[in-house]
Amino acid sequence: MSTLYIDRRHSELRHQGGALILSAQGERQSIPIKLLERIVISAKTQTDTATLAHLAQQGVIISLIGGGKQQRLATIIGPQHNDVRRRLAQYRAHTEPERAAVIARTLLCHKIQGQRRLLLHARQQRPDLRHPLSQAIERLEGIQRSLENETTDLPRLRGLEGAAAAHYFAAYPKLFPAELGFTARRRRPPPDPVNALLSLSYTLIHAEAVQIIHSAGLDPYLGYLHEPDYGRESLAADLIEPLRPRIDRWVWQLMRSRRLRPEQFKQREGGCYLDKGGRGEYYPAYEQAARSWRRWLRLAVYTLIHHLMEDTP
Repeated sequence: MSTLYIDRRHSELRHQGGALILSAQGERQSIPIKLLERIVISAKTQTDTATLAHLAQQGVIISLIGGGKQQRLATIIGPQHNDVRRRLAQYRAHTEPERAAVIARTLLCHKIQGQRRLLLHARQQRPDLRHPLSQAIERLEGIQRSLENETTDLPRLRGLEGAAAAHYFAAYPKLFPAELGFTARRRRPPPDPVNALLSLSYTLIHAEAVQIIHSAGLDPYLGYLHEPDYGRESLAADLIEPLRPRIDRWVWQLMRSRRLRPEQFKQREGGCYLDKGGRGEYYPAYEQAARSWRRWLRLAVYTLIHHLMEDTP
C-alpha cells in the first residue's frame, strides 16, 4: 500500500507506535506507517495534531479533498529539501525569458504529443469518428510545427497551448456516448460524469505534483508555462500538463469498459459527483494508474533540477 483513501464519514485516525489506526463505523484497521506515502481524506474525519505531526515527520503527505465538490482544500507536507540553491536556480531561470521559454516549450511539446497520440489511438478504435478525429490531429500537428520555431516568446507559447486545447476538446468529447452529456471541458462545478472524473483526477495528481516538487526543494508556486498568480501552484500546474492526455485516456477507458457507470454518479449542489459505490471503484483504479504518473513526475522534477543547476538542455 502506498496511498490510503479515507472517504467514510465519521472515521477516526490515530497513530500508535509505528502503526496508523483507522476506525470507521465499528471497524478498526492497523496500517504500518512505513508502507504509506500519502493519505487522501475526502470525508469527515477526526484526528489530532500529534498524529498529523508524526505522519509529516515520517514523510507521509496528507491531502484534504472537499467531500462534496471533491476539490483539494489543503495539503500537509513534511520537511522540504535542504538545498536552497535549487530554489535560487529556479527563481533565476524565471527572470531569464529565454530559459523560461525553453522549459515551457518542452512541457507543451510533451502535452501536445500526448494529445495527438490519444486521438490517433482513438481513430483506430472508432473508425466512425475518423473525420473529426483526423481534423483535430492535423491541427495539433500544425501547432507542433509552429512550436519548432517558437522558443523565446512565452505569451505566444501560451496562445499555442490554448489553441491546441480548443482543437483537442473539439474531438475528445465525441469518444463518449451522448447520454453522458459531456460536450466540453467544464470544471466548477463539473456538470456530467466525464467532467467529474477529469476534475477529480486532475485534482489528485496536482496534489501529488505539489508534494514531489516541495520534497525536491523547489517552489511549487513559481512556474514557467503558467504565469505566477495569487494562490496558484504554477510549477505543479506546469508539470501535470503532459500527464493530462494520459489521464484523459484512462478516464475514457474507465467509462468505455463500464468499470464506472452513469448510475454511480449523482447530481448535488449543481454539479455531478461520484457516489459512495463509484468512489469505491474509482480510488483503487486511480491508485493503480497513478503509479506510472508519479514516476513520470519524479523524473520530470529531477530533470528540471538538473537543467536548472547544470544549465543543461
